[in-house]
Amino acid sequence: MVRGGVAGGFGSVGRPRLWRRGALEDEDADAAAGGGDAGFAGWAGGGSEDYFFAALDASIAAEMEPRFAAAGCAVITNSSALRMQSDVPLVIPEVNPDHVQMIECQSWRKKSGGFVVTNPNCSAIGLVMALKPLQDLFGLETVMAVTMQAVSGAGYPGVASLDILGNVIPYISKEEEKMEEETRKLLGRLNGSGFVPGDFAMSAQCNRVAVEDGHTESVSVKLKKKARPAEIIEAWNEFRSVPQELGLPSAPEQPVRYTESADRPQPRFDVDAGNGMTATVGRLRPCGVLDWKFTVLSHNTIRGAAGAALLNAELLKVRGYLD
Repeated sequence: MVRGGVAGGFGSVGRPRLWRRGALEDEDADAAAGGGDAGFAGWAGGGSEDYFFAALDASIAAEMEPRFAAAGCAVITNSSALRMQSDVPLVIPEVNPDHVQMIECQSWRKKSGGFVVTNPNCSAIGLVMALKPLQDLFGLETVMAVTMQAVSGAGYPGVASLDILGNVIPYISKEEEKMEEETRKLLGRLNGSGFVPGDFAMSAQCNRVAVEDGHTESVSVKLKKKARPAEIIEAWNEFRSVPQELGLPSAPEQPVRYTESADRPQPRFDVDAGNGMTATVGRLRPCGVLDWKFTVLSHNTIRGAAGAALLNAELLKVRGYLD
């Protein structure tokens, strides 16, 4: 029997993760015990875990996650601490499931059997899901994204109400760097014992807005091959990948959907598509600077955090890494 735990289990990412844990079949779900994002006290587990989900502050994760991997645990983390490490897979199962192979290059894996797999920043994940079908069919040359990010993305207890109500904050610490680096790693390729970033230019601008859940992004792209609007929309709507083929429990039937409504997607109406695991795209139109522009929305604490980690765990399980 596989035993699991949660670190940081009572923050804005850990809470959804606890109530979604049943997606992993045959696990022994230990009773939760208190804590929060800022410290390791948010541990839900019994001390003999085979794997654990981590939703820790990066400074704590940088210390604790390698220690757990060295002790033989599978670490499935939402933290940014190890995302860009050269031997750590940064994974969206619909986008780059083959990247989990890099587990075998990790020193922890070789010594104790433990390993670390990460999921992306909450703003990068919706963007990359919209970009992947375009990259596959047309190629990417340039990507520019401007985000409008929900307050829940700031973690618990979040942004002070007097700072955000009636306001837009045009700065989120290290967010733009994460989006630019992670997007290219996710859409890159394996090369022996390392990753080759995607060969496109990427620019991001990130803003915090007074929305509870759902990151909305205005995106412009230049493609390597010419594409008609109908071809792009079909690429989004028809996109399916490994999680759908395998029928993984947390995988949405349609990972990307296009809405024809002129004023959508909107967080109020579209954020829960696919139980929060579907990215909704809309407003495709020509761009006067690049080729095309569009809007993409994704649920930042489900697809962008808790659900992403669970889907990674489900992929790892069917690939034999959690046996």
